[in-house]
This record gives sequence, C-alpha cells and structure tokens, in this order.
Amino acid sequence: MAYPKLTDQPGALELAAKIAGGELSPLEAVDDAIARIEHLDAHIDAVVVCDFDRAREAAKALGKPSKDQPLFGVPMTIKESFDIAGLPTCWGHEAYKDNIANRDSIVVRKLKQAGVVFLGKTNVPPDLSDWQSANPVYGRTHNPHDHERSPGGSSGGSAAAVAAGMVPCEFGTDIGGSVRVPAHFCGVWGHKTSWGLISKEGHDHPLMAGRGAHDGALSIAGPLARNAQDLAALLRITSSLPLVQPKRALRDTRVLMIIDHPDCPTSDAVRGPMEAAANALEAAGVRVDRQSSLVPDLKAQHADYMRMLNVAMARGAPSKDGKRASATDWFNMLDQQARNEMAWAALFEEYDFVLAPPAPVLAVPHSKTRVFDGMIDIDGTDVPGAAGLCWAGLATFPNLPATVLPIGGTGGLPCGMQVMGPRWSDLACIAAADEIGQVLHS
Repeated sequence: MAYPKLTDQPGALELAAKIAGGELSPLEAVDDAIARIEHLDAHIDAVVVCDFDRAREAAKALGKPSKDQPLFGVPMTIKESFDIAGLPTCWGHEAYKDNIANRDSIVVRKLKQAGVVFLGKTNVPPDLSDWQSANPVYGRTHNPHDHERSPGGSSGGSAAAVAAGMVPCEFGTDIGGSVRVPAHFCGVWGHKTSWGLISKEGHDHPLMAGRGAHDGALSIAGPLARNAQDLAALLRITSSLPLVQPKRALRDTRVLMIIDHPDCPTSDAVRGPMEAAANALEAAGVRVDRQSSLVPDLKAQHADYMRMLNVAMARGAPSKDGKRASATDWFNMLDQQARNEMAWAALFEEYDFVLAPPAPVLAVPHSKTRVFDGMIDIDGTDVPGAAGLCWAGLATFPNLPATVLPIGGTGGLPCGMQVMGPRWSDLACIAAADEIGQVLHS
C-alpha cells in the first residue's frame, strides 16, 4: 500500500553530501530552497517568518565543511515557538507578534554549529494546542496533500514544509502528538524523543520571554524529516545525552502491535494500513503479537495523562470548572506517571517495540474551532476530538520515545505508524522504523 509522496527533493544528509562534494555551494542550496518556498508556500502557508536575507549572508560566510558539521550548508526552517535571535516568537498570539528573541534557543544553536542555515520559522496554533496550525497572526497552514485539510499541529507548518519539499528537515515539539500527528497527516517521518533528551531552553511561552522557564512536564523537542537517517542525525546533533546505536536486526526483535484503544475507535483508513504493515512484517519473518497481558491499563493511563496534560498546559491555572490543582495533586500525578513508567518498563522486558497509530484518523478537515473542542468523524460516527489524544498519550505519559514513519494511504491522504520503545532507546526506534519502511516500501 504505497503512501502519497509530494517531492523528490534530497534529504538533509544527501544535500550535505552534495554540498561537501562541490556539486553546489551553500548559497546555491539556500537560494534553491528560498525559490521553492516562494513558489510552493503561496498555497500552503507553512513558512510564516522569512529570514531570507540573513540566510543568504550566513551561507556566504560559511567556510569549508568540517567533520563536526554533518549538515554543512543545509537550509532548514524551525517551528515558530523556538527562539532565533532577531526573529519574532509569538506562539500564534497577536499580543506577542512584536516579541523579538534576543538569543537563539539551544536547539537552533546546536543546529547552526552543525552547519545548518536557517531560512525562517513555520506556523503553529495559538499556545501550540491544536491539531491544526492556524492563528490570527499568520493565518492557516494547509495540508500539502489536500488544501482543505489540516497538516496537523502544533508542528503543522514544520511537517507541511518538509512534505512539500520546501526544506529537507525541521524541528518541532510534542506534548499531545505535536510532532507525531503532523508527520502522520503529512506523510513524513517524525520522532518524539524520550523526555529530557533534548533541551528546550529557548522554547518558552512569550509570557516568559527573556526570563527563562523550566522544561515542562511531558513536553519534548523532536525532529521531522523525509527519512530515518536524517532523523537520527538531527537527534545526535541536538541530544543532551550520549546515544548508543542499536545493532539488532528487526527480525531478531519482539514486536507488539496495539490498534484498539478503549477511549477512541480507530478508523478503517488507519486500521487498514496498520494491519497491512503487520502482515508484511510477518511475511518478512518478524513476529508481531496482537495482544499481551502486560499492556498497562490504557483507560486509566489516558485519564491520568489528560489530567496532567491539562494542568501542565494551563501552568496550574484553574480549569473550566474553577478548580485548581494543588501541589499535592501534582505530586500524586507524578506518582501515577512513575507507576505507569514502571508498567511499560515491565512490558519492554518482553517486547523490544510497540507499534501503534499516531492518531485515530487521517488528516482532518479544517475547522474554525480547535479539533479538541469539537467532534471528529470516525467511519460515520462523531467522536469527541479530545479522545484522539489517547494515541499521543500512549508514549507521552510514560516519557517514551516514538518514531513515526509513513506506511500507506487512503484517498490521497497518507497514514503513519508510531514505533515505541523503552526510554532512551531513541536511536533503536528510528532504526526499527527504518527497517519497517524498507519492508513496506522496497
């Protein structure tokens, strides 16, 4: 089941190799990307903060590539919520549209040190809290596969820019599927990192501009790209901890697939590609179990995740019913999260990877309200949009890594699958997703 593809543009490492080999200069690579953005983005609106003049100057100033610059001369954009010195960071709010960052975020700094040239920033929903990427400052981003549908959120502009071929790679953040769902909706690769693996310093709400903030519970920074090799490279460049490259082949691993969740049905358009992927893996000699008594109580996990998510996103402000979580409530949530982590750790003593949908549906139609405040159509039945967060919370609540790869498509829309593993097994998840992709698309 082939998945829809939009571009034959090279990935980040491939482009870096061409630059290092003298096929084109950093300036030519930057100018080519700018030309694609100017041509393609009129209909997609993904790159909403353009920094083309400084990008050209930065490309001209690059010397010769070194072994410490694996992405020498590679142009890319980044999610609007990451600070780049001299550019606005408003998180989709008109009140903060003139908030200009005075220094680069750590992720931006590390990528620049690796040779990246930044062209600008990509669109988000207000407060990064929707599976759409539309706001009153920059307008609405459209899915490159169908302009009447969402590219996902909150890293929707990121995924759309990569899918359309404007840039070879991107960086987003994820607390409610904000890297994984855009990757799934747009047919690209994305990685939700183990919590704490990548610093989010310089990724702060404009309310905290210039003051610094803690690395919020559940939320992570993670890359998007068009192949597994680029994901792994971006991870190594930005990681705060040393990572070990796995050496086991996929056929030597134990895999569990979870397609059903007690809180939300899975659409046929997602279930079909998932089951086809499982069948293809089994035909290639991989054992794929469909159930296990070791799976944690998913209904309880989702309830605990949503409680912690809502408190974290609101920074402890009162909920709609006027109640405010106390410090005791928060410590209780941390205890529940720790127990859930232990339950998943026990499962991963039996299995190497868990395969699951990133979302219960393919790319949703545009809506004037947040996806989470309305209903989503799942095979003719209206389901509360917030229920779809169950698949995001599957890896988020226990702080686990999860790689999304495209596995198929229906009606011109792509479908992805997330590959989860034990905490800190980020490179192993990416490598397993790479092997799965080779099985499915060879």
